[in-house]
Amino acid sequence: MVAEYWYTINDVDKLDTPALVVYPERVKQNIATAIAMVDDVARLRPHVKTHKSAKVTRLMLEAGITKFKCATIAEAEMLGMCNAPDVLLAYQPFGPKLYRFIQLILSYQNTKFSCLIDNLDAAVQISGAALKNKCRVPVYIDLNIGQNRTGIKPGGDALKLYIDCQSLPGLEVVGLHAYDGHIHNADLVTRTEECDKCFEEVVRLQSEIVAKGYPEPVIIAGGSPTFPIHAKRARIECSPGTFVYWDKGYQANFIEQDFLPAALVVTRVISLPDETKLCLDLGHKSIAAERELKTRVYFINAPELEAIGQSEEHLVVEAGKGHAYKVGDVIYGMPYHVCPTVALYERAITIEDNKTIDEWRNISRDRKITI
Repeated sequence: MVAEYWYTINDVDKLDTPALVVYPERVKQNIATAIAMVDDVARLRPHVKTHKSAKVTRLMLEAGITKFKCATIAEAEMLGMCNAPDVLLAYQPFGPKLYRFIQLILSYQNTKFSCLIDNLDAAVQISGAALKNKCRVPVYIDLNIGQNRTGIKPGGDALKLYIDCQSLPGLEVVGLHAYDGHIHNADLVTRTEECDKCFEEVVRLQSEIVAKGYPEPVIIAGGSPTFPIHAKRARIECSPGTFVYWDKGYQANFIEQDFLPAALVVTRVISLPDETKLCLDLGHKSIAAERELKTRVYFINAPELEAIGQSEEHLVVEAGKGHAYKVGDVIYGMPYHVCPTVALYERAITIEDNKTIDEWRNISRDRKITI
């Protein structure tokens, strides 16, 4: 009889592969762990880019989380469909995306939607669109504190943008957004030093804004790697995302965090190309492929397997001479990067008590739901 481990699926014969599987009890435990890491659940603003699921969103709402962050209009709409009270689109909408964003505000009035800005031209356009549609858009100034992707560097220009936006009647300037996704040193002491150094600029800007007579701006900061650091600060909203499913990359690098792997990919051996190699049905379309080949997936029940080649539908691994694998064998893989892996699947199969139970649609993996 095969031993039952937490990930084992006893009725796996009913599961076609490759498949994304999720373990709800572990998801709930991860949510509880995140809440326990802050002094007030109101300081949590989880990013939904990882799970893209209404089911997971509702678990968070049931746990008392009321604020969320997202990256796409579809993710924002999914949150609106769940009646999430407070949603930040961590993006600067422009052109057609701005039109869609305004439609979200008008269509889901139980949800307070906000967005990011990092330049005055975009702010003027957002304000104009809001006025045209008789609404007001809450905005956060997007700060570049080292990611060098979007945002304006903290300092005089950022202060001027904050002040200039106060005069735009279609905007409500709420606060500052400081994502430090470039900080991911495995050593917590070093990571903390790097995080604190970047955050000093944000706090300085906040103080300058207050000194000009404005209310203290809200600060939304960090992701999963710096979550335990920002969680210890007073009044800062934290926006981790990966924590809800966790993955091999974060598990290996951020050992101080007690989150559990809660989403796996299940694959099967489909061919034995020669005496040492296996071919699995886990191609580029089934596992995030942006990392180096050997760090795309970790096989929990077959850790000795080493990936040596991948194409759209196939993953070739080295098993070594004398292996006992055969066609049809089931292998459980933990993604190194779970967020883009989830986006490859329209649904996740839920596993409870080692059995397949339900399906959770990853509805916001689509670019459009209705808007």
